[in-house]
Amino acid sequence: MRGGESSDPDVFRQIFIEEEYKVLLSMRPVFIMDLGANIGLSSLWLLTQFPQATILAVEPDPGNYLLCCKNLERYEQRARVVRGAAWSKSTLLAVVRGAYRDGREWTTQVTEAKSTESGLQVEGWDIGSLLDLSKARAVDILKVDIEGSELEVFASGSESWLPYVHNICIELHGETCERVFFSALKDYDYDLSYSGELTICTRLRLRNSQLSKLADNSA
Repeated sequence: MRGGESSDPDVFRQIFIEEEYKVLLSMRPVFIMDLGANIGLSSLWLLTQFPQATILAVEPDPGNYLLCCKNLERYEQRARVVRGAAWSKSTLLAVVRGAYRDGREWTTQVTEAKSTESGLQVEGWDIGSLLDLSKARAVDILKVDIEGSELEVFASGSESWLPYVHNICIELHGETCERVFFSALKDYDYDLSYSGELTICTRLRLRNSQLSKLADNSA
């Protein structure tokens, strides 16, 4: 971890001391997707608790990404780290640092890059493409902490990949993000709980009417 005024000690405190993810311990995940992996502490905790699981960790900030790779190095057979960001589609994104909340490393954001824009950029991935990349059939735990980009991820196209997600653990940033997220889940039943700043939706299942519609569309 970085010292000084870095956000890394606060991330460590939330995960390892306050144990925000402890609510997930009853699960038996095979594949986990960590969106907004930061320096890899959430992935590290999950890999330790679930020795049968593999993880795809996605992080846009180059400094965070390098530390994430280092922290997960010993789990290289079970963890893959991608420098990129979750979005509603595959596209080029601009990395924005220091402009959101307290401006520290855990607040890095992304926005769709303009063709004439210079500066730090990163590849944006939709969830379906990340699933293809991982070669997984489904996401047992989708962990999301992407500093407001959940608005983009769940506002458009989520109906194509949500049927393959079993549980979601998400930090929602503001009322608009919360409204869009729960609207995306309107056709699902799930068990809802909270842990610290996290919203936990477990046992996601399409309602019967939507299952019939999905089957018709697949035929």
